[in-house]
Amino acid sequence: MATLMAVLARPFRRGPAGLGLRLRREATDGPWGRGRTWSEVLRKSLHRGLVLSTGSFLAYEAHKVTFGFAEVHASFKVEEVIEQADYLYGSGETEKLYQLLVQHKNSDDAELLWRLARASRDLAQLSSTSAEEKKQLTYDSFEYAKKALEKNESNSAAHKWYGICLSDVGDYEGIKTKIGNAIVIKEHFQRAIELNPKDATTIHLIGIWCYSFAEMPWYQRKIAATLFATPPTSTFQEALRYFHMAEEADPNFYSKNLLFLGKTYLKLNNKKMALLWLSKAKEYPAQTEEDKQVQKEALELLNSI
Repeated sequence: MATLMAVLARPFRRGPAGLGLRLRREATDGPWGRGRTWSEVLRKSLHRGLVLSTGSFLAYEAHKVTFGFAEVHASFKVEEVIEQADYLYGSGETEKLYQLLVQHKNSDDAELLWRLARASRDLAQLSSTSAEEKKQLTYDSFEYAKKALEKNESNSAAHKWYGICLSDVGDYEGIKTKIGNAIVIKEHFQRAIELNPKDATTIHLIGIWCYSFAEMPWYQRKIAATLFATPPTSTFQEALRYFHMAEEADPNFYSKNLLFLGKTYLKLNNKKMALLWLSKAKEYPAQTEEDKQVQKEALELLNSI
């Protein structure tokens, strides 16, 4: 379970750690959005003059109101706000993205709401965010994801972020709640995949879920046994299947998926395949701090074999 907590705390952060940089090279309907590639989002933003580099943001800065929040002009369509939000997300502008989207917290549009859930979570993860603010943002992000699902149950990203945010809330409510929510989290990840089978990141997260329960320590198993008539269980074989499914959906998409393929093969005492995947993880181009950590762990494991 600790593995699941640790991974959910990292993959979606902005900046040097996480999967945020992937937005530049994948469809936003992969893990993030509506089937538009990042270049398409940028081209449309260029055409409409909404947001371009630093100066482009003036189109939205021009409508600032009190407390420093930017006000999107009333004539903006939801689609245009989403395009602007996707640009800011891809640029790593976490605070500006949150300021843009929080104005729409009462919206009935699921696409806006799950993006607001993600933005709130990203803001909570910043080192500059106080502990009190982080807790509030964590609960807010869950409520936004919940509302997104209420508005559109068939939205894949809403299911993904509901699962992620529910896991985050469990961090404040103790290990019993965390384990108690585990089945619900997996169900939402699975539903997200049903709706978007090519979402490699969600498939990877289910693999992490399986890996976490396969290696769950005895004391956590005892807690799970008190919460469920039939406690959730998994195996390293099941985790391996999901990690491979993620690679099939988007080959070489994430250094950590390569690492966990190697680690899972080690758990299954298949050193030959472990060497193969750990070597791939070690050689993965390091674009983020997380990639560097993956390289370091992969090298350590390779040296231990």
